[in-house]
Amino acid sequence: MKMKLHYFAMLLFAFVVFSCSTESIGPAISPEVENAVEVEQELLGIVNDHRISLGYNDLDFSSVAYQFANKHTDYMIAKGSINHDNFSARASDISQAVNASFVSENVAKDYDSAHEAFQKWLASSEHRKTMEGEFTHTAVSVKRNTDGKLYFTQLFYR
Repeated sequence: MKMKLHYFAMLLFAFVVFSCSTESIGPAISPEVENAVEVEQELLGIVNDHRISLGYNDLDFSSVAYQFANKHTDYMIAKGSINHDNFSARASDISQAVNASFVSENVAKDYDSAHEAFQKWLASSEHRKTMEGEFTHTAVSVKRNTDGKLYFTQLFYR
């Protein structure tokens, strides 16, 4: 009986040791990068000025959306590319936090200024549609990667 118990314990130990595996879950998120606050404020102002020039409301700043925009900008920098990865989860979290009925986002990278990012978004029908959409709140996150390249995330909601 002791032999069977000893055998079972060794078998269980071997199973636990050899069945463990590691799995990559994507790029590691680097520590938060400092925001380019002046660029963020400039881009928010440019977008609001554009909206007002068309007769639309200006957008109120959202600290909730800003947190999510910052996390996504950090994620894009860690990946080294722009993307809308995990947008559904981000939109759902924002919706729950502020009772939003619709969430959208624009992203960009490698533009040297807020004005250049805005002009590129304006030239794109989808990005333009987002900037000119029926939204009430926004937040802009702009950060530089280690090479000094700017990454942009602007979230919108109503």
